[in-house]
Amino acid sequence: MKAIRRFTVRTVLPAVLQELDELAQNLRWSWHGPTRDLFERLDPEVWRDVKGDPAALLGALTPDKLDRLAADPEVVDAVHAAAADLRTYLTAPRWYQGAGDDLPEAIAYFSPEFGITTVLPQYSGGLGILAGDHLKSASDLGVPIVGVGLLYGAGYFVQSLTRDGWQVEDYPLLDPDNLPITLLREDDGLPARVSLPLPGGRTLHAHVWMAAVGRVPLLLLDSNIPENDDLARKVTDRLYGGGGEHRLQQELLLGVGGVRALRLWSRLTGAPAPEVYHTNEGHAGFLGVERIAELVGDHGLTFDEALEAVRSATVFTTHTPVPAGIDRFGTDTISQYFGGSNEIPGVPLDRILALGAEDYEGGDPTVFNMAVMGLRLGGRANGVSLLHGEVSRGMFNGLWSGFDESEVPIGSVTNGVHAPTWVDRRLSELAEDRFTPEELEDATGWLRPDGVSDAELWSVRRELRSQTVEDARRRLRASWRLRGASPAELGWVDDALSPDVLTIGFARRVPTYKRLTLMLRDPERLKALLLHPERPVQLIIAGKSHPADDQGKRLIQQLVRFTDDPEVRHRIVFLPNYDIGMAQMLYPGCDVWLNNPLRPLEACGTSGMKAALNGGLNLSILDGWWDEWFDGENGWAIPTADGVEDADRRDDLEAAALYDLVESQVAARFYDRDEFGVPKHWMQQVRHTLATLGPKVQATRMVADYVERLYAPAARAGRRLNAPDHSGARDLARWKSTVRGDWAHVRVDHVDSEGLGEAPKVGDRLAVKAYVSLGGLSPEDVDVQIVHGRVLETDEMSSFVTESLAPVETYEDGRHAFGGEVVLEASGPFGYTVRIVPRHAGLANVAELGLVANA
Repeated sequence: MKAIRRFTVRTVLPAVLQELDELAQNLRWSWHGPTRDLFERLDPEVWRDVKGDPAALLGALTPDKLDRLAADPEVVDAVHAAAADLRTYLTAPRWYQGAGDDLPEAIAYFSPEFGITTVLPQYSGGLGILAGDHLKSASDLGVPIVGVGLLYGAGYFVQSLTRDGWQVEDYPLLDPDNLPITLLREDDGLPARVSLPLPGGRTLHAHVWMAAVGRVPLLLLDSNIPENDDLARKVTDRLYGGGGEHRLQQELLLGVGGVRALRLWSRLTGAPAPEVYHTNEGHAGFLGVERIAELVGDHGLTFDEALEAVRSATVFTTHTPVPAGIDRFGTDTISQYFGGSNEIPGVPLDRILALGAEDYEGGDPTVFNMAVMGLRLGGRANGVSLLHGEVSRGMFNGLWSGFDESEVPIGSVTNGVHAPTWVDRRLSELAEDRFTPEELEDATGWLRPDGVSDAELWSVRRELRSQTVEDARRRLRASWRLRGASPAELGWVDDALSPDVLTIGFARRVPTYKRLTLMLRDPERLKALLLHPERPVQLIIAGKSHPADDQGKRLIQQLVRFTDDPEVRHRIVFLPNYDIGMAQMLYPGCDVWLNNPLRPLEACGTSGMKAALNGGLNLSILDGWWDEWFDGENGWAIPTADGVEDADRRDDLEAAALYDLVESQVAARFYDRDEFGVPKHWMQQVRHTLATLGPKVQATRMVADYVERLYAPAARAGRRLNAPDHSGARDLARWKSTVRGDWAHVRVDHVDSEGLGEAPKVGDRLAVKAYVSLGGLSPEDVDVQIVHGRVLETDEMSSFVTESLAPVETYEDGRHAFGGEVVLEASGPFGYTVRIVPRHAGLANVAELGLVANA
């Protein structure tokens, strides 16, 4: 047969139903229940067949069916009303429009993956889901974000299992014309295109697609276009599918190509250029290099001046607590892309290599580190939970070696989740019906038994559990069929799981540190929990291993073989192909969400947040967000064997602690019922969880934190440095150069103190006078600080406070005196020292230059 030419035939909607296309193309439908109800109403059977995809539904409706719908005035009115509601949502002022006058006009958010909906499978796990929730919540708040990512021809992968439980990957190709995205076109109708050079005289071209995520445009770059050679067309073939140069080319396209796509977008739509650039993990770090090149080439700035301008308005978020999770490339490979004939005028190769250099103790001089570049190009940086911020400061302390770990300029914004996406409508509509707007806002309504009784809430929770059980059985049957089982072998699936049994969920990616198989450390004890005659437990488990991670695949296989055991397979199941669709059915029906990573290797871990918003209780290692918000009543903390160096011994101890908790506390409380069959104590915990965690775990809270703590300060700093003539950037670069050149001559010569007797007490004042040499610098260029606090037996400060000393005298030999007082505010061992650090209004933090002169 001759080669078949494929193309997509689009549905022609009747004029009165044209707005259905508008509703289908804006992904707000993925979290807006009434819009989904409207599409389901058009043809419930087809809606089920297309798995809730509005574009596929419209494509499947026959012309006769469309004509009948167009003749139904109720349907037509409903379509008009839904479209009007969408337009109001897109244009009406929201939180951001009233949050302040100096907020950025536009913010660019770069991420290698975005998890919006199963209909647009451009995500692999937590990073992408977080990015998707970030965009959705920004839309709900009216935050003017523009997302930037890549359009992967096969997404991540579809997971299935062999008969013996080994993970198999399939990569079904996606047709962009069948996705809810629109091709960005030039004024003449031709596809808009960005291009960037590759070694060997080759060029990488990409088209730009746009997905409408409510109010937020998401730009996706696609290299699978005719203008590219075969290798270039494969750059965006799949998410995280290749290594080495393939990954590097993806990240170059994301960063460099992403900035160029934003410029195209602004030119063609009139949208404002971003004032702030947010790099979600280091994959998009080359965006900073492209922006430096723009300023050097178009505005005549030097590299150092451009670097200051770029840093000031860049936010970098790190998501990994382990060095192995960071992309690193050989410096020789980076040199091929930015050196020789590819060198950018005014942007020397050595300066680019310096951005990602591991030039600190323990670093590898032969590699280019994308996270290090992200930190050096980001004027503001954060981890994704309090604990992760602390871990990150220790992990990257070498970049600021003269400063205490607590002063490393990496803060934290704890992740959140987009409630309308993840909360089951039965629960959210119950709350909307029973609680006041104020109670909905702060979730305190759940503390009112008169609003929703325990019995009613317990009944809803059972409905959700039943829904999860039915969905799990359907997926389990489909999985076994793919594994080669015949229908005659699968009668047991009808009785797998139960809507009346304590249900524990566990679903996530499968790197080793997440310990998928910790629950299997003592198989007989796990069986006893599953098969307990009065208090049985059932487990629903899901997760994908990276295609190249055979160790992760072996963990899945080990677990699947256990779940295949006829003795327990009705109480524990593994569901392949974990995705958004499965997650939305799984979280609401789980009574308990299990998370047992190796502490402190979980950066945040948002799956437990989604369960909590549905009334689930968490059972977790104190890691990520749970370390921050566990309060003793919203679930259980699994004890950790910190300090035990033997990995097997540690796993044994923590698994035993897990079994003990499930048996003696979790299951015991779940099955402790009153005369009406309601577990009163359990329901108290559920109410407490909904009321106290509900407001905290929202992604709207997270995005508002980013706006107030990172985006707004970055915008203000960017404006100061990026004025029309960039004078601020020029001045700051000149000042930094001067300070670096003179810092070798900066020192603390002598410190005097007085005011304390032989027995100092709380409230006494210590007067300090420091004599310093500043070389060619002036007192305005430095901050002379007294650092004081409680002292340990090791002569180190366990915690400290810094206070500035004021200049009091200048001497003819160029020395200066600075003085001030310290009030003793706490009893116990006390110590102090004096240091000198650079000072300038343009510095984002005290450690920015990495310079300090200690006494």
